[in-house]
Amino acid sequence: MSDPVLIPYVKEPNSFTLDVYLKHQGYEALRKALGMKPEEIIDAVKASGLRGRGGAGFPTGMKWQFVDKKTPKPRYICCNADESEPGTFKDHLLMERNPHLLIEGCAISCYAIGSKVAYIYIRGEFLHVQHILEAAIAEAYKAGYLGKNILGTGFDCDVYMHRGAGAYEAGEETALIESLEGKRAQPRIKPPFPAAEGLYGCPTAVNNVETLCNVPPIISRGVEWFTSLGPEKNGGPKLFCVSGHVARPGVYEATMNVTVRQLIYDYAGGIANGRKLKAVIPGGSSVPVLLPDQIDVVASFDGLAKAGTLLGSAGMIVMDDTTCMVWAAKNLLHFYRHESCGKCTPCREGGNWLLQMLDKIDRGDGTMRDIDLLMSVADNIAGKTLCAFGDAAATPVLTTIKQFRHEYEAHVEQGRCTCPADWRARQPVAAH
Repeated sequence: MSDPVLIPYVKEPNSFTLDVYLKHQGYEALRKALGMKPEEIIDAVKASGLRGRGGAGFPTGMKWQFVDKKTPKPRYICCNADESEPGTFKDHLLMERNPHLLIEGCAISCYAIGSKVAYIYIRGEFLHVQHILEAAIAEAYKAGYLGKNILGTGFDCDVYMHRGAGAYEAGEETALIESLEGKRAQPRIKPPFPAAEGLYGCPTAVNNVETLCNVPPIISRGVEWFTSLGPEKNGGPKLFCVSGHVARPGVYEATMNVTVRQLIYDYAGGIANGRKLKAVIPGGSSVPVLLPDQIDVVASFDGLAKAGTLLGSAGMIVMDDTTCMVWAAKNLLHFYRHESCGKCTPCREGGNWLLQMLDKIDRGDGTMRDIDLLMSVADNIAGKTLCAFGDAAATPVLTTIKQFRHEYEAHVEQGRCTCPADWRARQPVAAH
């Protein structure tokens, strides 16, 4: 296992306090950054190859470079802390245990793009985390790391907390902006992109919590240090969430040289109760599954893409041989049907249709035609919505039928689940 880098204070009491953060060179990166030119910071982040840790993996420095610098309008940083992807809980840990790292990342990012304001949009259910962050923000203001004339440099920066209403869709960057403006969390048509016309019609960069938490180490330790951790174009430390049927579920830090097998068996202690591995969803519930003979792949953006899946939010959901894949797809579709914002017809109508058909097959009342109809409906959702939600909702159906069609057919032919465990006793395997 690699040495902790982003969350080195987890085992230390009061790790969330300013005193502990300062003891570990906290805010030294901000001090260094304010002695640099903003474009130098953007160049450093670009050279580091830092890719967005929220799911898409888009280069962060490039996103900042796209922010319109010529307009007289104010510019904004929006921190996406609406962590709602099933199986994903890394941002929760960072905010809970090391909030000042995020605050420092927000301040450096604001300076880099010429912004004076950052908004942290936090998931509605994270009330206790909100309290921790608000206390940390107050500490930062009192110590002079936020507010007017930070560290005597003339740079002003305010960080505000905004608590969402618990909508998964608010994790999409334009829906997050809509929600911040007091409207429904529904995606916008792009273009224009947020870099040109985002929050309040002004240039905006939307970055994930873990992404912003990587900025201070890049500034303080240097680009070469960051790029030395992990494969080319997949550098830096990475937080992996491992949940499901493992002996030690949790958040693990490693470079992206680590394999899926290592994360399951070396970090998370292997499959619980001596069972066998059946399938892994490697990047949150919205990516294709991997089978046991596919887990020697490197858990990087590019490595998993070559394997036919995605790193996504790095929320790894592990399923043992008792898991019914029809039920697993139904469990996830229950989530996606509930979380659709309703703006696009394919999501609004198709998600409910998929769930009804999955329930019909799972209880033993389905037909072979229903399996083909599931594929058809999922195909008519994927790629046909304003945002990636449609793809996310369709993926559990498409990937489980592709890899486990025999289980769907067994439900139809025998009218019941044929997995080792009784389906009525099954419990959810994803951390919602």
